[in-house]
Amino acid sequence: MTKLESVRLGYLPLLDSAVLLVAAKLGFAEERGLDLTLFRETSWATIRDRMGVGQFDAAHMLAPMPIAANLGIGPLAVPMIAPMVLALGGNAVTVSTALAQAMADTAGDDPDGPAAAGAALKSALGRRAQAGRSHARLAVVHRYSSHNYDLRYWLAASGIEPDRDVEITVVPPSLVPDALAAGEIDGFCVGEPWSTVAVRRGVGRIVTSKAEIWRRGPEKVLGVSAAFARDRPETLSRLIDALGQAALWCADPANHRALADLLALPQHLGVPSDDLMAGITGRMEVAPGRFRAIEGFMIFAGGDANRPDRSHGRWLYRQMARWGDVRFCETGLAIAGRTFRPDLFDKARGDGKPAAAQDEDADEDGPSSVTDRPAGLFDAETGDPHET
Repeated sequence: MTKLESVRLGYLPLLDSAVLLVAAKLGFAEERGLDLTLFRETSWATIRDRMGVGQFDAAHMLAPMPIAANLGIGPLAVPMIAPMVLALGGNAVTVSTALAQAMADTAGDDPDGPAAAGAALKSALGRRAQAGRSHARLAVVHRYSSHNYDLRYWLAASGIEPDRDVEITVVPPSLVPDALAAGEIDGFCVGEPWSTVAVRRGVGRIVTSKAEIWRRGPEKVLGVSAAFARDRPETLSRLIDALGQAALWCADPANHRALADLLALPQHLGVPSDDLMAGITGRMEVAPGRFRAIEGFMIFAGGDANRPDRSHGRWLYRQMARWGDVRFCETGLAIAGRTFRPDLFDKARGDGKPAAAQDEDADEDGPSSVTDRPAGLFDAETGDPHET
């Protein structure tokens, strides 16, 4: 019997870790000669640090994290690439019941879309300031996260200055429901299932989602050390292929209940299967007993969902610069774009798409546009005059 090749991967207990768990547990990796050893962690900082010291070959990662590593910001920054997107969407913005009630005074119990929700939040925050109360504190899961940049984008487009009108802090994903219940924060942007957990505990209300703020926006990626990609290229190709097949399995509605049951196991996410079904199907319980179907809430596969887009890397860099995490420069912009590697995805998956240029310095998307502004942003018609 041929010995399986070991690959070490880190993940956080979030719904969009499903592709890794399915590949490891349902045989997709083994069929390709791989033995995936998965390490469950609590925080993105731990994922970053263990990648930095070489304890992981690859990991479930926030889309901006490999970019930050390649820019040399943050501790233990090592060169990384993102050769695959693990999921689109999957996050929700959830606020405390008290803040939700204040928003309802303006927009009713269920605001119609992110623009209405943003207007209601702005009104509620204005009344809070007039009453002399402290700024609302909103949590994200990491400084260099889609959550941070999507939340800030939505706030700013709604007329709320993120660094003036609210306080944004960092809390690990699985701890945000407890932080909300304890009154330590007034809201958060986090991946499922933690918004559903907060709603079903009666401590939060979902007011909008990433799928509504940025339709088909990348959320998590497969972060791979550049050394692993250089030294074990064929292993990486087999890993991407295994994860691609697992993503298709996750996306099939016929498998959704089995997926929820697998993820619900204590050693995986340890969350009730019914709580996981909300994000898998997009039928979100936005308040106790009140449901809303959110189209494309979580996308595991379909179309180019798993193929990295270099313009998305550049857009994320522009958001990092907009909010002061980096000083904008054309060199940094190019580094961010090259972090996303569609060429490696095309090589591994062979889905009939002509392979992108294999030169890591090439950019098959062509020259950068003025802003790299992606399709699917909720304010697409008006844009945001303050964006970088």
